[in-house]
Amino acid sequence: MLPVQMKEMCTFPEGTGRSRPAGGTGGVNGPFAPPIGTNGPFTSWDSLRPARRTRRGDGRITAAFGAHGPDSALVRLPGMNSGDDRDSLRHHGDVDAEHGLLDFAVNVRLDRPPAWLRHRLAAALDRLGRYPSAADDLAARSAAAARHGRTADEVLPLAGAAEGFALLPSLRPRLAALVHPSFTEPELALRTAGVEVARVQLDPADGYRLDATAVPEQADLVVLGNPTNPTSVLHPAAEIRRLLRPGRVVLVDEAFADTVPGEPESLAGCREPGLLVFRSLTKMWGLPGLRAGYALGDPELLRRLSRYRPHWPVNALVLEAMIACCEPAALAESGQAAAEFEEHRAGLVAELDGIPGLRIALPARAPFLLLQVAGGAEVREALRQHGIAVRRGDTFPGLGPDHLRVAVRDPAQNALLVKALRDILGRG
Repeated sequence: MLPVQMKEMCTFPEGTGRSRPAGGTGGVNGPFAPPIGTNGPFTSWDSLRPARRTRRGDGRITAAFGAHGPDSALVRLPGMNSGDDRDSLRHHGDVDAEHGLLDFAVNVRLDRPPAWLRHRLAAALDRLGRYPSAADDLAARSAAAARHGRTADEVLPLAGAAEGFALLPSLRPRLAALVHPSFTEPELALRTAGVEVARVQLDPADGYRLDATAVPEQADLVVLGNPTNPTSVLHPAAEIRRLLRPGRVVLVDEAFADTVPGEPESLAGCREPGLLVFRSLTKMWGLPGLRAGYALGDPELLRRLSRYRPHWPVNALVLEAMIACCEPAALAESGQAAAEFEEHRAGLVAELDGIPGLRIALPARAPFLLLQVAGGAEVREALRQHGIAVRRGDTFPGLGPDHLRVAVRDPAQNALLVKALRDILGRG
């Protein structure tokens, strides 16, 4: 049973409308329309502008992908078969984290799983001699369901949240709105599948805060992160809920939610129609090599998401990791780790503040910081010469070569980063 506060938080916001969008099919394919291979009624690209444009929202929709005419807000970008920017979307921090460098590029808390989790996974190795059973799957789904106050049929185990992004085209959206700057895998998966994509660019002058009115009304899929990679912004759950509409799926990537003490803006326990939440075990538990995560949502929505998956899509170790990481002792450990992240981040911000030419995107709530510095590429190379790897920022839509992302580490490692930046930027 969800607490009363959560129930109230999960109601439709006022003014969103209850009627089915024109052309909605309703049936087994859900609210998206038209079905693949048919021509739908959606013909006016002018209708992609938000129904209510405010000064804050003006110009936030920066680009769309597909065969439509030029528009001041929606600009045609290269087609799917031409040389476009998808190579940059494939770039991730592990590429920057060269062997032998102190890693501030990858946002993973540990360089290996904790000992107790390694022991749990080792004990599960004998299960590799058989296919994962329905009972194994149910046990993992039940553990995650108990963790978030849901039922087992509202949980879908994933081979990492990245698999969930690859499954998004199965929802057959007509127009997907991607809130940027943000993690690039969702856009890459959708564009590769030929789905029309509109980029909703958040304003750095406004702290990269979400403005729900900037999202096109005709978008039947909206994707955003919370907290957001790479800006470290934590959006209010109430503002995210303003995106909900009948006939629209809103996907919230909560890969870093458990790094925020108390998870105050998480929607993982919210049973709202059309709301989809992805969770990851990678960041908190040092499991990037396992690929473990899960989706939370309405059972029918999860069925549509997974309709083209093969049998046994996740392995026995992933299922065991889900169970182990949702147990009370693990939750207590992750809560303590989140508090330490907060303390270490505050210390790092205090040390970075005042370094000449360096700007920090604040407030920051995730275990990483977005920095801006002139000559970012040269600074990144200079850091590499100091033995430190940081994440380049220019592969995130909306950011440029002057942006860098740095992970929050323990105070001793943070001090090495601060010293290197002071040496490079002139305050040694």
